[in-house]
Amino acid sequence: MHQLSLARILHYYALIPSIAPKTIPSSTHIVLSSAAKTIDTLANMSKWDGAKMSQEDFMEKDTVLVLDEEDNVIGSESKRAAHEFLPHQPTGVLHRAFSAFIFDESTNELLLQQRASDKITFPSVWTNTCCSHPLHGMSPSEVDTPADVANGTVLGAKNAAIRKLEHELGIPPSEVSIDKFKFLTRLHYWAADTVTHGKKSPWGEHEIDYVLFYTVPNKSVLTIKPHPEEIDDIAWVTQEKLHEMMNDSSLLFSPWFRIIVNKWVTSENGWWQDLKVTMETDKFCDYGSIHRFDPPAEHMGGAGNAKAKFSDVGDSSKKQGAYGKIKIHKESKASQLFHLDEVWSAITLLYIKPLQSNLESDYVKETFN
Repeated sequence: MHQLSLARILHYYALIPSIAPKTIPSSTHIVLSSAAKTIDTLANMSKWDGAKMSQEDFMEKDTVLVLDEEDNVIGSESKRAAHEFLPHQPTGVLHRAFSAFIFDESTNELLLQQRASDKITFPSVWTNTCCSHPLHGMSPSEVDTPADVANGTVLGAKNAAIRKLEHELGIPPSEVSIDKFKFLTRLHYWAADTVTHGKKSPWGEHEIDYVLFYTVPNKSVLTIKPHPEEIDDIAWVTQEKLHEMMNDSSLLFSPWFRIIVNKWVTSENGWWQDLKVTMETDKFCDYGSIHRFDPPAEHMGGAGNAKAKFSDVGDSSKKQGAYGKIKIHKESKASQLFHLDEVWSAITLLYIKPLQSNLESDYVKETFN
């Protein structure tokens, strides 16, 4: 099976730069990213049908895109394994995600969802319209290359958003135009799910997240039928209402949503201040940076006792919203070698306890061959 050998190559490739001082040619990244798309083509899996899958099915069968810290696709992992915060992987496995925000132009409202209480990770929290993961093996492909990011097309992330908008909110793909999504930037963040699962939570998120905006002339043009196993509630909110909700200590919000909102969406001269400018110009588009964030103190720890990766932690007295200072990752390969904890993690994952690609699982072999 060619896709299995390619996945093996992609999987181990990204760990090498973490421990080797030499610079990897950019052309190699391009070849490997193309190989990731080839895996999808070869897999040609049967239609993904979220209506027939349980939360456990998603955790075991969804195959997320494993990344290096520069957002290169380097392999695959089950959703479950990627989100496990354990001693051998304190912040899980870095993977790709998207966060979609849908706005009503007529009322200047944003559509929020409250994740279902039955969700395994971050249950019952309020968050943006739809947030999930591009997957390997989808048709159309959900894998974006560095070239896709550089030119801002990211059709893979947009295809994933369309798939999940239908699954979670019941919005038919016919009502969502892929050309109307606006890709704005990427953020690299992590957070242990300690608020809902306790301080030794085995679950968390560690993602490079693609932020996508979408506008409709009026909310009435959308058919919305939330999936009860995915969503407990929805709300169209103004900026004022959102601020009121986020200041309500009885409500929980996802850490990624708070980062995006506080940094970009509602900040001074933020993206929501003038949606027309945001959607019709490239004023706020930043395709070259990966903005990196540590979580507030309450989302540190977990079963792997995860600690700050990028900066000092913000004021822990400010519940949920106290995110640390922003750091854009511009360190040289050589300087990264001095991050001994990361080097040791890379050696562990490469030689001592290698990550296992679920493309070689019996389920994948029997189902997709």
